[in-house]
Amino acid sequence: MKTQTIETNLLLTLDWLGNGFIDWANSGMCYFPDGTARPLHEGSSYMFAHNFDSAISSSNGLYTLIYTKLGTKGILLKNGRELLREINRPYYYANAYEYPATFVEIDGKTYLVHCPFEYCRLDFEEVETGEIITNVPNRKPRDVFFSRLEVSPDSQYLISKGWYWQPWDCVNIVSINASLADPHCLDKTFTIGGGLYTELCTANFIDSERLLVGTSSEGKDEEAHEDVPPEHLAVWNLKTGKFEEVVKVQGSFGNIFVINEHYCWDLYEFPKVIDRRTGEIVDKNEEIDSGKQRSSIIWHLKDLPKIAFNPRTKQVAIGREKKIDMLTFEI
Repeated sequence: MKTQTIETNLLLTLDWLGNGFIDWANSGMCYFPDGTARPLHEGSSYMFAHNFDSAISSSNGLYTLIYTKLGTKGILLKNGRELLREINRPYYYANAYEYPATFVEIDGKTYLVHCPFEYCRLDFEEVETGEIITNVPNRKPRDVFFSRLEVSPDSQYLISKGWYWQPWDCVNIVSINASLADPHCLDKTFTIGGGLYTELCTANFIDSERLLVGTSSEGKDEEAHEDVPPEHLAVWNLKTGKFEEVVKVQGSFGNIFVINEHYCWDLYEFPKVIDRRTGEIVDKNEEIDSGKQRSSIIWHLKDLPKIAFNPRTKQVAIGREKKIDMLTFEI
């Protein structure tokens, strides 16, 4: 893998901006591979009086959510500096697991998907107006802690890489169009591999019909692994509702991002590239600490780096206070 280190100022948040990076919480400071740095808006200098440490942007680049990963508060920005409003999630175990939020664009409108009312209830909020269009009577959500939300490339599916009691990592999936037509569908989220005896701790879309998932080392019953045993990768086919291509990974893993049909990043402990057909680790860089995250529950992990995946270029960025390591896998 190719690694390039970019020196930074005080790095509060990390997000991709074209082929470079932006720290939305620190004056929208931009950093580029050629070593240059400048604020997104010239002459603009600001910081927010809160401990924001994470940021995501809509695919059209118009909206940004800055938030505290293990907190309850976020703020919505337009064009990088226009404050639209504050965003909040319930306090219940908010200090234990990642803030659930993502953007999706449907029919020319941008929505923020998050949990403004209950930790176990997903809602769609129109970013421009603030209207929560899924706030309808008689919602009855399941008891699932939603987290690490992700949208499929065709904006048809939404997954949550969260957990339920007692704590058990799971991956849930909903149809976006069905949920917009009838918000009660959000309360019937499908748990992938619902009867599994192992945790699904990580996942990432391969394409709009397939999801690459990974199991942790945890198992409820060593004798009863019917589909995907511990420490395996597998493909979940959204059309057939079945697991495919189950393979044992030849090493520890737990935080995956798909590169292409054959390879994926894993950032558990250090960056590595896994051949998902064989489970072989084909490349790695043990000199970079990429943290020990393999769940949405991260309260016990100290000094986690900031991680950003670029779904367009398939590059990974790992940021700390004074630098960003940009990683590229050259096939």
